[in-house]
Amino acid sequence: VQLQASGGGLVQPGGSLGLSCTASGGTFSRSTVAWFRQAAGKEREFVAAFRWTDRHIAYADSVKGRFTISRDNAKNTVYLQMNSLKPEDTAVYLCAAGERLIVSSFRNPRMYYNWGQGTQVTVSS
Repeated sequence: VQLQASGGGLVQPGGSLGLSCTASGGTFSRSTVAWFRQAAGKEREFVAAFRWTDRHIAYADSVKGRFTISRDNAKNTVYLQMNSLKPEDTAVYLCAAGERLIVSSFRNPRMYYNWGQGTQVTVSS
């Protein structure tokens, strides 16, 4: 399964962007799909995750209330809608998939075996 992330760009503070992560060559049917981000010179940081089997969702505290993760089952795609963006949201955003993850492991990037390429999100005036 290959993951393809898209939708990044440049946006002003307070603006919105939507990211997509689409699986090809397979499905997300038993997966947890997550978004991580990595700013220049910083460690990879968990953003949000969606567990396909029971629709369990988790968010990092820093994005809760501003970002929404969702899925389109028919399109085998996970979305990340980002609202009220801040300069500190600037990073490369990556989607990742893992199987049989328990909730407590959602935030650990080492639990994900399949990573898409990143898409740059820049929040600046």
